[in-house]
Amino acid sequence: MQQSRKPENEIKAIIEAWADAVRRHDLSGILAHHEQDILMFDVPPPLQSRGMDEYKKTWDLFFKYHKPSQAFDIEELAITAGKDVAFAAAIMRCGSDTLSGPPEEGGFLFRLTIGLRNVDGAWRIAHEHHSVPSTD
Repeated sequence: MQQSRKPENEIKAIIEAWADAVRRHDLSGILAHHEQDILMFDVPPPLQSRGMDEYKKTWDLFFKYHKPSQAFDIEELAITAGKDVAFAAAIMRCGSDTLSGPPEEGGFLFRLTIGLRNVDGAWRIAHEHHSVPSTD
């Protein structure tokens, strides 16, 4: 198998493209590799979104507070992939410490877990879970 076709490399490229689309506020790019029956657990309400229509709506709130080109950067990424399913766990930075500019007020780190399915040879995001550490 060629190195570029390794599942972990394909999944990493999907996650990097997703993060780049978020930075650009490109909704079609954000949705490009998601399943229609996506299940997402998020930090702000709603706590749970089921299906593409609900998932799309969550980005309206995000775009209201996140300016295009602000950080939405992968700090750490670990991927475990089998033949048909995979998951990725990441530490992400949102809104601060962009690679191309100075830190901005109000940024934070969050945790991201993504579950993927291999559908007809293409990796598709079936689950997203965003969380922040408790301050208690």
